Amino acid sequence: MRLRGPSMLSRFRCRTTLIDPRPRGLRNSPLPTSRNVPCPTSYCYKSPSRFPFYWFFVHCIRLLNLQDSYTMSTVNKTNLYPNGVLAHPTELEEQLLQVAHIDYNKLTIQHNPSVASLYEDALVYESGSAISSAGALVASSGAKTGRSPRDKRLVDEPTSTGDVWWGPVNTKLPVEVWKINRERAIDYLNTRSRLYVIDAFAGWDPKYRIKVRVVCARAYHALFMRNMLIRPTAEELKSFGEPDFTIYNGGGFPANRYTSGMTSSTSVDINFQDREMVILGTEYAGEMKKGILTVMFYLMPVKYDVLTLHSSANEGKDGDVTLFFGLSGTGKTTLSADPARMLIGDDEHCWSDHGVFNVEGGCYAKCLDLSVDKEPDIFNAIRFGSVLENVVFDPISREVDYYDATLTENTRCAYPIEYIPNAKIPCLSDSHPTNIVLLTCDARGVLPPISMLTNEQVMYHFISGYTSKMAGTEEGITEPLATFSACFGQPFLVLHPMRYAQMLSDKMTKHKARAWLLNTGWTGKSAAKGGSRCPLKYTRAILDAIHSGELAQVEFETFDVFGLNVPKTCPNVPSQILNPAKSWAEGPADFALEVAKLGGLFAENFEKYKDGCSKEVIAAGPSL
Repeated sequence: MRLRGPSMLSRFRCRTTLIDPRPRGLRNSPLPTSRNVPCPTSYCYKSPSRFPFYWFFVHCIRLLNLQDSYTMSTVNKTNLYPNGVLAHPTELEEQLLQVAHIDYNKLTIQHNPSVASLYEDALVYESGSAISSAGALVASSGAKTGRSPRDKRLVDEPTSTGDVWWGPVNTKLPVEVWKINRERAIDYLNTRSRLYVIDAFAGWDPKYRIKVRVVCARAYHALFMRNMLIRPTAEELKSFGEPDFTIYNGGGFPANRYTSGMTSSTSVDINFQDREMVILGTEYAGEMKKGILTVMFYLMPVKYDVLTLHSSANEGKDGDVTLFFGLSGTGKTTLSADPARMLIGDDEHCWSDHGVFNVEGGCYAKCLDLSVDKEPDIFNAIRFGSVLENVVFDPISREVDYYDATLTENTRCAYPIEYIPNAKIPCLSDSHPTNIVLLTCDARGVLPPISMLTNEQVMYHFISGYTSKMAGTEEGITEPLATFSACFGQPFLVLHPMRYAQMLSDKMTKHKARAWLLNTGWTGKSAAKGGSRCPLKYTRAILDAIHSGELAQVEFETFDVFGLNVPKTCPNVPSQILNPAKSWAEGPADFALEVAKLGGLFAENFEKYKDGCSKEVIAAGPSL
């Protein structure tokens, strides 16, 4: 049993009798304290538009009185404790008390609350919150506006340690330190007056989906994960039971920097044996999303022989599936959003023996420079129920300025996938991929716009995960910067990249999938020397030829150094841009030098993976 003292709502009521927040002109009129609050039009001498806070206050009073409508099994009510004693705690409250010592006697637990109620709590209790002119909830993640990959740690425990690829990506965390961090996060959660619990699923295929529970102290975090996970039906929620994996988000409280193994006040810890994740020292919601991806990168291959992929996926009218891999800026989101094809998902997928399924129930899109012309589907998905992170808005109109990077360049929006008009619901396909597209944005301008890959080349370039970023304003930087991320998702990998690459190759062979390296970068010259980016219309024409099967039927030639198979022709694409050696403005000698430079960067990067790779895969790299 629990003793229920005066609730937060009751305390708020008491305060309203002491401080009247209404405009001065209305303070002599009676406070509305019952359900029968007069219609705003009865105060005709004051316009609601002139006194918006008054009408917000009236709305709050209405909400406060709604508590009377809730019926609970309570006894022993007194004037001091009007809510009495709760005779029968809920199953969820008992689970949290037993598993994590979260004391339901001292706080309020909201289980899978509605979107509207999460909006209300965020606006009242969380600074930086607002409603945008489009209806989305604007939230602030505080000091951290992006992930902290160097603070990600995996617990060194006996059930998983032999499989984990230990090193710079996966840092060992001793079990004793895990216990300290977990206790610290739960102690923090126990100091809050309210907690939010989101029970939902990861993985659209019922055969492989996992039950995920998120325990957090911010309405923003709860709404974010409600959007990003797969929302259960009322019946599924009723029979949810115990979760397969639990996130304790104590991000509003720092890690102890003097604890063994801690390098900062931030720590994102995952324990595969206990099936739990703990977050300290960061309120950036993306840590939860990517934490679940990390879990899937371990759980699916090791336990179910299912390949987890950091990719987008779409499906054609004939059921043909295409997977897109690519780092930031390569066009993965843009190219997978094809009006002629159904979107399975934009970021995280699994490839099983039964087909492809999305891991998530939502999308997490970048918002910097967003416009209705560039990305109409994403722009129109920003509405009631969506969460806008760290954006800047006009304080009067509440219109968001998507070009303003004052708070961060990593402005984001999280929204349910059904907000995308051509999303395939349920987000899975019983077809196996027909085409695998590895995207790169080569700012050096030397890689061909499109190449067909052998299985060994797929594994090599999949492990490499190459793209390039433009040189910034830092003095002395004159060339584009090469960026490599194994399997196009290195921060989230748990196993050695070769294990994922081998699974990909085996599935491609079994299901006769073709693989392509699609370069959306520069042609003719490097970006630093005035080259131009390959027009989007040509990139889309290449993709159309891939999907129709026409491109696989044309004549190919070999591209030196990298040994790539380059088509001589492609429908609706000028043949002179297909082989950059033939269109290089600086001449053959300069082109050969640039290709050799890029090949050297590939070889240097691949050194760290050689120990776990076969000779055939190593030989599929550039010949220098």
